[in-house]
Amino acid sequence: MCGLCCAITLKRPSQGGQSNDANSRQELHDNLLKGLDLIKHRGPDAQDVWINPGCTVGLGHCRLSIVDLSKEGEQPLHDDEGHLHAVVIGEIYDNAALTEQCAREFGYKFHGRSDSELVLALYKNYGAPAFLDHLRGEYAFVIYDDRSGEVVAARDRFGVKPLFWTVAGDKLLIAAEVKAFLPLGWKPEWNVDGIVLNSCYVGSETIFKNVHRLRPGHYLTASADGIIKTQEYWDLQYRDKTHVETRSVEEMVQAVREKLIESIRVRLRADVPVGIYLSGGLDSSTVAGITKYLIEQKGERIGSQDISKKIACFTIQFDKDSGFNESDIALRTANFLGVDMHVKDMNEAEMARHFSDACWHNEFHSWDLGTVGKYALSELPRREGFKVILSGEGADELFAGYPWFVSEFLLEPDPSSPHLDLQRDDALRARLGAQARRDIESVYRKVSAGDADQNGSGSTDEIAPELRQRLNNVRNPYSMVTRLAPQEIFTPALQAKYDSMDKLRRVVDSWSPSAQRSIMDKWHPVHTAMYAWSKSQLPNFILTVLGDRTEMAHSIEGRPPFLDHELADLMGGIPPSLKMRYGPELGQGPEAGDSAWWNKDEPQAAAQFWEKWILREAAKPFITEELYLRRKHPYSAPITWPRDGPLHNLLKKLLTEENVRNIGFLDWPEVKRSLETGFGDGASVASTRKSLIAASLVTLSQRFGIATARPERGAML
Repeated sequence: MCGLCCAITLKRPSQGGQSNDANSRQELHDNLLKGLDLIKHRGPDAQDVWINPGCTVGLGHCRLSIVDLSKEGEQPLHDDEGHLHAVVIGEIYDNAALTEQCAREFGYKFHGRSDSELVLALYKNYGAPAFLDHLRGEYAFVIYDDRSGEVVAARDRFGVKPLFWTVAGDKLLIAAEVKAFLPLGWKPEWNVDGIVLNSCYVGSETIFKNVHRLRPGHYLTASADGIIKTQEYWDLQYRDKTHVETRSVEEMVQAVREKLIESIRVRLRADVPVGIYLSGGLDSSTVAGITKYLIEQKGERIGSQDISKKIACFTIQFDKDSGFNESDIALRTANFLGVDMHVKDMNEAEMARHFSDACWHNEFHSWDLGTVGKYALSELPRREGFKVILSGEGADELFAGYPWFVSEFLLEPDPSSPHLDLQRDDALRARLGAQARRDIESVYRKVSAGDADQNGSGSTDEIAPELRQRLNNVRNPYSMVTRLAPQEIFTPALQAKYDSMDKLRRVVDSWSPSAQRSIMDKWHPVHTAMYAWSKSQLPNFILTVLGDRTEMAHSIEGRPPFLDHELADLMGGIPPSLKMRYGPELGQGPEAGDSAWWNKDEPQAAAQFWEKWILREAAKPFITEELYLRRKHPYSAPITWPRDGPLHNLLKKLLTEENVRNIGFLDWPEVKRSLETGFGDGASVASTRKSLIAASLVTLSQRFGIATARPERGAML
């Protein structure tokens, strides 16, 4: 829920002092309100600003009312003694128990029922970073302690909620979206290195020069003398690959089921109605199925919804012949569950109509129109009166759900399960691994996710030996960075400046030292691949342009139950061979079905593996057999579009020579060629994707007013 926008003078008196400059105070107040106005979609229900007496700290907040709808739930917040001040976005779960504990043990006096107040209560009694260990949920916040003059900001463990910071003049600026910086003295420039190297997908870099995202599981401190530090307070952990498992399979399945039920249960709590995004996949269907179980069998309520009403679910429908439409299976699942289904029909005209606004809200470039589809879908629940939606994001990262994880799973045996035939047969694993790499190469050719030869195919021989060792031979991070932005779209000078090793080094260097040691000495390769994805694509793309930004654009708070840190801690200790099972050991493999991703008539090694096997087992009582047996079909929008249709015409208007050259680092001849060859019969899907990247960059340059980059003159990060 909500948005925040803050401005903090870097060097300020520790006790705040007193300012008599009424003009400066009014200017700061007005500029913070202007920043909030640019992100009012995040919180249309109320907004307010607090400025300290010294006029050195300004905290702004816009509210989406979800818990405690009264005025007592409005922000900025102040502690019971008036020394701590905060703005908080997101949700803190288990808030009733924590509130009672803080009141009983510490005598903290709460102003209202808002879960956000817990941030102040816990900080006051535990301090930083210890108080962060007590928070469960999706959140970002800024706290100002007027006794020490210190500012503390933090972001949830997976990065569900966004938080950005930059320095403009003598001020530290912090906001939920970058656009909120515009009235506060910030001038947008391109981070050319980050875009070309794809490092804006990893670590703290963004597409904007000197604008940083606070990384998931990190907190920031800004002392009264202007020193800014960021530190990690939580990270994913995985079991030692040499450890032999002693628990039974049934024990582990039951533990996962119980923790998943609990994670969904706590996310049903709200003072407004709660709905569910329901696709044709296992993940969202599991959320919907368990929600139904909790309501019908355990007497839980779904938000404030009348118990006589059906659960409301929402899905998107693409063209049925596109290979990317899952609405049919979503409707069958809805019928099985007895839920009220709402369908968003997403045709080409709708794609073109929403393209520019989706780019503006995402603050990111993209090569896939699935982001536009998710943006349009989020209109639907808001129109039906919903503010909160549960979703299935994060299951693939926790349970090894992506098809490109198969080859990494086969790199080494899993000593935790020595009784399995696959773990004893090195030759079988090597043969299946080679075929799995060819399988994923074929898949990438179909959907043109970059250069197929750089996406999970072949060996790691082309990777520098030093990096290969640091990755324990895992290829997925290399595949990821080489496909996200095709190099041909950039000017020849920039193409010559970097190679794929520069990209990969940025990825590995962004990981914590402890994680890097574990990768080389402790973790199974599939866990390394899962970690790499969870530290890059998950927070910086999936949870951004397919999550928070496209949802909050329509004042919808997304809650992903799979991204619960207690569930993640449990899953880190589950053996790899229970996340991914070899079909012949079970007597049956998953059913592929035909789609743009898979062809059931093609022999595929990946088709012999059950991805997310333990999730299937845990969810089995709550889903259909069809979903239990179905393979992963990654969400994406259609990738082929007619010539001179709404999308092609829109891109032709955007991708003029003047607009493209105004970016400063795109190669106009290549963009022009891509626009000509990316649409119509026989179109190159790779060209379509390049056109979309260029068009989203042009849109951002126009909406933000970004100056032309001059990389040859040193305009690099």
